[in-house]
Amino acid sequence: MFLDGGGSVLAAERWFYCILFLLIECDLNKCLFFLWCRSFLHLSPFTHLLLMQKYCFALDLKDDPALIADYEKWHRQVWPEIISSIREAGITNLEIYRFGNRLFMILEADDTFSLERKAAMDAANPKVQEWETLMWKYQQAVPGAKPGQKWVLMEKIFQL
Repeated sequence: MFLDGGGSVLAAERWFYCILFLLIECDLNKCLFFLWCRSFLHLSPFTHLLLMQKYCFALDLKDDPALIADYEKWHRQVWPEIISSIREAGITNLEIYRFGNRLFMILEADDTFSLERKAAMDAANPKVQEWETLMWKYQQAVPGAKPGQKWVLMEKIFQL
């Protein structure tokens, strides 16, 4: 962080962050100002907050307590190759929550991540394909999902 002799943040940096926070709701990777400023972001301890992407997904499990328990057991021991594939895609945090047989996944990723890139990486990774085949034994599509679609991207409708 830029500091002057007195320890306060320089006015120029304050303006820089004000503008970036105004741009946070636009597609930052297409914003020319952001792309120009991007090289300076490594100077800030808040860079990860500015560049983070967040996605939320829903999926159902088969409504069978034994299958649900088994699914949760698998997720307490996720294969190392799966964890590696998640991280290599640019995902920095991934959480899955369950209510009944409904799953809710929060995925946070850096600016290198894209859903299309992750799908291509997964399709080319035999271990991921093996994991997905195994997990599909426990999963079922949510109502309204397209044929063959597993995790359905949810639309954000509110933010505080």
